[in-house]
Amino acid sequence: MEKPIRVLVANRPRLMRETILSTFADQPDIEIVGEVEDESEIFESVKKTLPNFVVVALDHPGERPRICDILLNEHPEVRVIAVAQANNYVVYYWASLDIHSSNIEPSEEGVLGVLRSKLATSKAN
Repeated sequence: MEKPIRVLVANRPRLMRETILSTFADQPDIEIVGEVEDESEIFESVKKTLPNFVVVALDHPGERPRICDILLNEHPEVRVIAVAQANNYVVYYWASLDIHSSNIEPSEEGVLGVLRSKLATSKAN
């Protein structure tokens, strides 16, 4: 059996939060690991509950919630679902990292040079 999807619900107002909780309640593969009423409690709750997803309020559709940047910088493994109460609008945010590559000399010296450098400055692919 797969691990359940761990969700922290940090949406406001209460009616919206209750609607989201009700939606997830019947899903056997989803575990609600916490409910947060105040945005200031999100970070502590994320540390404590280790969710896969955090559901937050989207106050201004089309504008990423400030909490996303802070949360995803601290916890890039977490995914954020932002729900706008009035506009029937939901956005999914996640952190990703760019992967860069650079050719190095195929020798012991080339490999050791990269290991010892603070920043590999060879030509990028």
